[in-house]
Amino acid sequence: MRYPEEVVEEVRLRSDIVDVVGSRVKITKKGSSYFGLCPFHSEKSPSFSVSPSKQIFYCFGCGAGGNVFSFIQKYENYSYPEAIKYLADQAGVQLPEAEFSAEQKEREAKRNRILEANLEAAKYFYYQLRGQNGTVGMEYFKERKLTDETMNKFGLGFSLMTSNDLYLYLKKKGFSDEILTEAGLVKFDEKWGTRDTFWNRVMFPIQDINHRVIGFGGRVMSDIKPKYVNTNETMVFDKSRNLYGLNFARTSRKDHFILCEGYMDVIAMHQAGFTEAVASLGTAFTTGQAQVLKRYADKAYLAYDSDGAGTTAALRAIGILRDAGMTGKVINLQPYKDPDEFIKNLGTEEFQKRIDTAENSFFFEVRMIERNYDIKDPDGRTKFLREVAIKLVGFEDEIERESYIRAVADKYDLTYDAMKKQVVSQAARNGGEYKPIERPKSGINSKPEPGDAALTSQRILLTWICEEPGIYDVVKPYISVADFTNEVYKAVAGWLFSDLLTGNVNPGAYVSRFEEESDQAVCAAIFNTKLDEISGKEAREHALHDIVYKIKKNSCDALAAKPDQNMEEIMKLLADKKALQELQKMTFSLPE
Repeated sequence: MRYPEEVVEEVRLRSDIVDVVGSRVKITKKGSSYFGLCPFHSEKSPSFSVSPSKQIFYCFGCGAGGNVFSFIQKYENYSYPEAIKYLADQAGVQLPEAEFSAEQKEREAKRNRILEANLEAAKYFYYQLRGQNGTVGMEYFKERKLTDETMNKFGLGFSLMTSNDLYLYLKKKGFSDEILTEAGLVKFDEKWGTRDTFWNRVMFPIQDINHRVIGFGGRVMSDIKPKYVNTNETMVFDKSRNLYGLNFARTSRKDHFILCEGYMDVIAMHQAGFTEAVASLGTAFTTGQAQVLKRYADKAYLAYDSDGAGTTAALRAIGILRDAGMTGKVINLQPYKDPDEFIKNLGTEEFQKRIDTAENSFFFEVRMIERNYDIKDPDGRTKFLREVAIKLVGFEDEIERESYIRAVADKYDLTYDAMKKQVVSQAARNGGEYKPIERPKSGINSKPEPGDAALTSQRILLTWICEEPGIYDVVKPYISVADFTNEVYKAVAGWLFSDLLTGNVNPGAYVSRFEEESDQAVCAAIFNTKLDEISGKEAREHALHDIVYKIKKNSCDALAAKPDQNMEEIMKLLADKKALQELQKMTFSLPE
């Protein structure tokens, strides 16, 4: 799907990347760029950069990068056309009809058709619940004390006892078997033919952050197992990166989320005024879900069931939240099993008190460990503290770790030195040292690739030329686009060298010319290469000479190693070798 290039460029020029990113990520100006914590991976030291002059973003930690369109795509989980349309609407740019390739047309049409099928299914379930055949479902929700307003807000519904009524309804609406199957609404088997995925269940439509129905959860009204059935992964539904209720919770204006286990817990909490509640989608809480939450808040309160399974799930979620750079606390729901029961019996004020006094997640973990030992017994106490020391070793931030060592020592009547000695000893047993883990502050942090040293020289030259265009006049006699050995680098060099002639260099525009997200990230990485600070004109001239020589020699070596060279390539190789000989004998003279 394509819009005219000049229109896309107009949208990009009207959408300042600092404003767009800054409205979603906390970024601070340092020098000529802005830095903050990356919204696309877990980190504690800012490695996410935004360049206002180049109109690109790049993360030195995970390698994510691109322009303002790439950011919106990745952050909001939009397709490229959706990102353009969103930013066009924000900028007040009228978009013409988009141009599609045959493949793009087919994929976009299928995606839209699946969303349409889901919406029609949600409407069908909604009206069945409120009709004569939905009595059993309505009784269930009324027993759970849900109001009509709440049921309407979440679009709750009911799937009938018959196993193909939704299928027949949607077929009449013109949906094909292929679309209904790919949407996860129907299944086919040789014994029963095509039948509904959901029947005799109360239905929970699952919406993305833009309120589009992307899937369903259904709770059975009989003793059939499993109790809950959820839509499988589809073109529009990724369980690992969506959360139930997030479409409402992200606008709650709270500085935290409340993480629950089930749909009913989220709904009951929203009804009680705790509109920051969300839940994972029929699966354990995932790293992807934590990263999505981190975009909107730094804290999460766990309101998991108070039974053994809930405790296990909470312990797992604590680690995931910590890795994502979020602070986790655990809400004590005793004497009730889940937040729904708690609120019904003790009310919202008491639940708010439990939020206010929620337990630090680390000490929740310590308390769970303590249950396994008799700490009044010297041997049990020793084993317990050793296990706590293992947890303390896991803190990567030195200040944070020191704070928790002191807190544990105070709590269990130890001296600080004794507890610290145990942590140091445990770190040594793990084969490590007692010191903070050092993270890269800058530079390209990516997996080595073939010819990486050569590509580094090419990246440095392109970045240097971009930041100091006058350098191009110095190197132009010796370096051409053909000397860049990677296809993305070659394309970028071509655009850059051409634009230098008009004085209109704009790396942000180059990103949009690549269709693949990975190529866009490489393009952003090229223009975020760290340049060493070199003092003195002569030293800079030597450095530039070395870089150009390395690029030219690598180009010669690559061409010489190529089998079956044609006449044009042979002539280029001869010319390149002559240029290398000249480079060996000369020095560059940079403008003052």
